[in-house]
Amino acid sequence: MAAGRGHNCRMTRLFDSRPDAGRRLAAALAAYRGRNPLVLAIPRGAVAMGAEIAQALQGELDVVLVRKLRAPSNPELAIGSIDETGWTYVADYAQQIGADQAYLAREVSAQLDLLRRRRTQYTPARASADPSGRVAIVVDDGIATGASMIAALHSVRAKHPARLVCAVPVAPRESLEAIKPYADEVVCLETPPDFHAVSQFYREFPQIEDDEVVALLSRHGAGHARQPQ
Repeated sequence: MAAGRGHNCRMTRLFDSRPDAGRRLAAALAAYRGRNPLVLAIPRGAVAMGAEIAQALQGELDVVLVRKLRAPSNPELAIGSIDETGWTYVADYAQQIGADQAYLAREVSAQLDLLRRRRTQYTPARASADPSGRVAIVVDDGIATGASMIAALHSVRAKHPARLVCAVPVAPRESLEAIKPYADEVVCLETPPDFHAVSQFYREFPQIEDDEVVALLSRHGAGHARQPQ
């Protein structure tokens, strides 16, 4: 794991934008250049970043679809996550903040329905790329609790990649520790001690819309010719 340098986030922004973070991550992942890695971005924010990484490493881009399970009183707080198969990860604190079994069942159903709609929207004309026997690099624009990344790694591991890599620009150390058992390698550029939200480490962190994801996958997604570097 590439350790961060522990900048004080209140004094500096670590990345200009998601593409900037993607280019920096690509440099840290240079050992996989030319090995046709499959870069799997967690939508929506990480797709632009994943496009940069896939191009730099001469790999392919696709998405791995997961959703966080939202806390009952705070939809921004993840109490777990779900992948496209319906596999769920639930944090040990979920019940303490009001997520009983009935609430979890409703939330799982709602998020699984959204995942199905997104798969139809994002890759309507093709199957998702198969990571079996390949280097699979799962990327996100940052990690807070780690719930979404855990679901993404679990989903990809079930498809038997030759090597499974988690790559993110920024995350708290404790979240990285929770993620490590799910990946063969974890690459994180920065682990600041004062962590509140991923957005605080970017100068530009716009909301990404579904049509932007579709456009990026149309230009850079699996099955499209890669540009020589």
